[in-house]
Amino acid sequence: MSDIKKNQASVFELDGIPSMAQAFPLALQHVVAMIVGCVTPAIIVAGAAGLDGAERVALIQAALVVSAVSTLLQLFPCIRKNTFQLGAGLPIIMGVSFAYVPSMQAIAETFNVATILGAQLIGGIVAILVGLAVKKIRPLFPPIITGTVVFTIGLSLYPTAINYMAGGASSPSYGSWQNWAVAAFTLIVVTGLNHFSKGILKLASILAGVIAGYIMAAALGMVSFASVAEAGIFHFPAPMEFGLVFEPSACVAIGLLFAINSIQAIGDFSATTVGSMDREPEDRELQGGIVMYGITNILGALAGGLPTATYSQNVGIVTTTRVINRCVLGMAAVILLTAGLIPKFSALLTTIPQCVLGGATVSVFASITMTGIKLITSEELNYRNTSIVGLAAALGMGISQASGSLAAFPDWATTIFGRSPVVVATITAVALNLILPKEHKEAPT
Repeated sequence: MSDIKKNQASVFELDGIPSMAQAFPLALQHVVAMIVGCVTPAIIVAGAAGLDGAERVALIQAALVVSAVSTLLQLFPCIRKNTFQLGAGLPIIMGVSFAYVPSMQAIAETFNVATILGAQLIGGIVAILVGLAVKKIRPLFPPIITGTVVFTIGLSLYPTAINYMAGGASSPSYGSWQNWAVAAFTLIVVTGLNHFSKGILKLASILAGVIAGYIMAAALGMVSFASVAEAGIFHFPAPMEFGLVFEPSACVAIGLLFAINSIQAIGDFSATTVGSMDREPEDRELQGGIVMYGITNILGALAGGLPTATYSQNVGIVTTTRVINRCVLGMAAVILLTAGLIPKFSALLTTIPQCVLGGATVSVFASITMTGIKLITSEELNYRNTSIVGLAAALGMGISQASGSLAAFPDWATTIFGRSPVVVATITAVALNLILPKEHKEAPT
């Protein structure tokens, strides 16, 4: 027994197999931190697309399965040579990303889920190209640009959160005091645990808030378990279950987001290695991570899973605990995979009332917005930079909020520019950053 313990790796080492007693709770911590964020985009898209109960369950299942497989492929590169590897090989978690939600909502309302998946496949190809050319493309996306994009994503998600807090725009009880009471209670629990607790309660504040809000909603008769009773015990997501449709306007909108998220992934990879391993990521790790990000999203589109990206909250856990062992994060992925293969678990997630999700996710959206602000303020806020941020956010948010502003344009233009503020903000920010002259500080006399 002593020899076995001697051969077990430390959880603070990248490679090797640690003891199960140490690894399992640390893995579960990662799952707790991200599972609500992973399935909520699928629930939002399912609502926007008007999917029935079985289709909603299938979309959530696919989200969990694809997130798990994407994480495993990133953790354990299948090809590794001196200058190239396929997969980052770093301690990261992949999951369905909120960054795509505004565009996915617009596409789902105008077209269907198949159109999202078709655009996702194209986006995966874009990510592969970005990964192969990451050194040349990276200068186009300094912190002022990525910060503006993330900031706009956060702002654009607020209406979704408020509509959910009110019960869902299509709900007969939309705006009722019961919805607002449950949403407020959920938000209070999440905020309270974030600021007044420590350890697992702080890390799992969103999950704890959802559970607390769920119990209150159930007590008010707002929860139905009919879908759980109808769901099966085990089901593997069927390939091409939703199909693929290639709509040019949707492909452009999602493709741009994939290019942005590819660059954003550099930040997460860098934060992981600098914060927990005291080094910058190697070129092959960055390139391999982004290329694999594209490949897994192509596979995800074929499997019916929504777009995935690196999860910053899990990066935060890694850098805080300095637990970098890949087997720990691999175990978290296996837990996600198991949950995704059990339809009853996915069906249970669909019973969460929208007001509970709204109360829990409004703080997530606020955090996304503040992350954008932090990136923006990491550079000097001179007149040039404030012009870039201000104009990009103004045009992005303004055009999307003025629903009739592009009424005279073709439908494809409305889909690309009128429904998601992120696309307009990104194009504006990149263009202004290339066009506006740099401000030079005068030398002291």
